[in-house]
Amino acid sequence: MDGAENNNFQCENNIIQNGTSASNDHEDDVLAGFAALEPDPPERRPTCRSCGSTFIKFFLSLPTLFFFFFPTPVCLCPYFPKKCLDLSTSVYIVQHPHEESRVLRTAPLLTASLSPDKCHIIKGKRLSSVKHAELEAICSNPNALLLYPGPEAIDITKVPRLPCDQFYSLIIIDGTWPQAKYIFNNNKMLKIPKQVQFSNVGVSQYVIRTQPKDGALSTVESAALALSILEDRPELQDILLAPLKALCQFQLEHGAVIHQSKESKERLQKKNEPPQATEKNKSCPEAVEDKQERSDR
Repeated sequence: MDGAENNNFQCENNIIQNGTSASNDHEDDVLAGFAALEPDPPERRPTCRSCGSTFIKFFLSLPTLFFFFFPTPVCLCPYFPKKCLDLSTSVYIVQHPHEESRVLRTAPLLTASLSPDKCHIIKGKRLSSVKHAELEAICSNPNALLLYPGPEAIDITKVPRLPCDQFYSLIIIDGTWPQAKYIFNNNKMLKIPKQVQFSNVGVSQYVIRTQPKDGALSTVESAALALSILEDRPELQDILLAPLKALCQFQLEHGAVIHQSKESKERLQKKNEPPQATEKNKSCPEAVEDKQERSDR
């Protein structure tokens, strides 16, 4: 009896093991089948191929950018002029090589608003008369203006108007302030044009990027203000800055924060610092505390 029961138990155990093995093989087959399935592609939102093709490298920071084109909710096309602006002034942007790889840059906003024959970008930090003969010829023209602050620069509002058959060539250095300073100091051809600057420009509207000073402007802001003055068309400033304002608004709606200039931050930091004891009141700390209490009131 014991031998028969043992045989029956062994048979039942073999059946259970075989069933378990078959079940595991079936599960493996099912999982392998699922793994072989191709996932459904994500549903694409309607995109704009017009502004996407122009600003692919510019707006990579936007979280809503897919497949190299702008989704229509953040499309900038409605904010650009319906046709390229008709200007007499030609703009030449000397762009530092590192500026091209920056996400937050504004030169593309300007090139998209002006006709190609009125807006030119020259890339480089060392300009030679061989590689940049056209720019050297522009700089040598008496109607060339370099927008760069300095002791020899005059207020751009004081630049005289030209006859109808002449026009200005406006040269702007595109880059950070240290990069712009390097380009200006290391290229003799940029010392030839008449140097112009702004006065009382206010605070930059490019609020998603930190500026070194309160009066520091982005490239598109500088060009917009300068063109509105040289062309004697104040409306140009609002037209050229409309895409910039829209861009900043889109960024702020998607998590960006408003940046203050470094100058404003330093001023605010000094304002919040406690007053330091002078030689006169070092021996009397109570005087310092009393002064701090009065300032708090």
